[in-house]
Amino acid sequence: MTSTADFIVAIPARHAASRLPGKPLRRIGEDPLVLHVARRALAAGARQVVVATDDARIAEALAGQPVTVCMTDPDLASGSDRIAACADQLGWDEATVVVNLQGDEPFAPPEGIRAVAELLEDAGTEMATLAAPFTDTETLFDPNAVKVVADAQGHALYFSRAPIPWHRDRMAQDQLSPLEPGWLRHIGIYAYRVGFLRRFTALPPARLERLEALEQLRVLEAGYRIAVAPTPVAFPPGVDTPADLERAERHWLEIAAAAPI
Repeated sequence: MTSTADFIVAIPARHAASRLPGKPLRRIGEDPLVLHVARRALAAGARQVVVATDDARIAEALAGQPVTVCMTDPDLASGSDRIAACADQLGWDEATVVVNLQGDEPFAPPEGIRAVAELLEDAGTEMATLAAPFTDTETLFDPNAVKVVADAQGHALYFSRAPIPWHRDRMAQDQLSPLEPGWLRHIGIYAYRVGFLRRFTALPPARLERLEALEQLRVLEAGYRIAVAPTPVAFPPGVDTPADLERAERHWLEIAAAAPI
């Protein structure tokens, strides 16, 4: 892929998460989760890192960091809407490449963040994202683990919470182990240009989006293309629940223990 140095990372960070209220401020080690995410974005080489939030406490948690905080309306429906509001407030040019990094990804690898920005430039599509093979059947059938199917050119055909594609013979015989590479887990990181972000967020929620509760389906249903490529490095799971937070804390302690003194 082409090396891309000129991109912005925008991190939506809403305080009122339903499964883990106050999630951006929950601690991993000594620091709030949102600060961990921001540091990952800074390590990726973005020319600007923006946290799009609806709560002054999140802004306060980032005080003194080389991060731009953009205050947005708490009633905005999605992270993409929040980033679009920041684009207007901060006067981003239509051609600016923005990586939407979810605010619950404290261990997002910088290489993966850069890779999705590079993919957008190389693919020439309206949007870009990453995927990785599933490694276990439990996660394959977990509706919180989103699946993606792509065509031969690497363009997304569909995203679903269901296990797609449905392998008729192996599913019928319950012979899923070992898993084949054909099942791909969607990694919820996106890249798009500001001009497309504005067009996308101006569209009404689509039928498929409402059914699956996946906003990227609005893009496909409107006839736009999303490039999908394998992530160059693993993305550890994000933080959605109290159990996820406990797992993230253990992972952080393992990282700290392995760090050179």
